[in-house]
Formats: sequence, C-alpha cells, structure tokens
Amino acid sequence: MFDKLFEAQQKAQEVKKRLDGITVSEEAEGGTIKITATANKEIKSISISEDFLKENGAEGLEDVLVVAINKALQQADNISQSEMAAMTNQMLGGMGGLANLFGKK
Repeated sequence: MFDKLFEAQQKAQEVKKRLDGITVSEEAEGGTIKITATANKEIKSISISEDFLKENGAEGLEDVLVVAINKALQQADNISQSEMAAMTNQMLGGMGGLANLFGKK
C-alpha cells in the first residue's frame, strides 16, 4: 500500500517537473502583447509593444493583459490536466481490478 502511495508521489513530482519544462504562449492585439507561462501556470514573461502602450494607455493595456493572461493560464491548465490524467490512467492501469472502482474498464 505504501509502495503505491510512494510511487504516486514520485509520478506526481515527475509530472510537475515535466510541466515546468512546457511553455505556453498567448498573443493579443495582433502580437503586440505576448504572454509566456509554464504548464504549471507560472507566468514567465510579458512583452508589450511600445506602440500599443502609446496608443492605448494603461487602461487599454490592463484590459488586454487580463484577457491574454487568462488565455495563457487556460492553455497551461489544459496541458496540466492532460498530463495528470495520463499519470492517473497509468497508475490505475497498474492496479489491476482496482481501476474498475474509478469507472475505468
């Protein structure tokens, strides 16, 4: 029992490391604003064109940043969920009949 728990913890750490290495990017306003994040939902960089800033000011920038950041984090979340689902399926597949308890056949 403890072996399976330890194995699950190790797999979860492996997935987290893998997610740290996956980068997602989102662009807004025709590429004038770029957001880069890891699949662990950590924002790594934000790039803003000076032209966009001059034309739209702080208020326009704030509105677009919220949308772009949320889209980048959604991409990261989708990847994270896929990776965790794959790990869970792999773990349940190794438990024989126990996998049926969770609806997997």
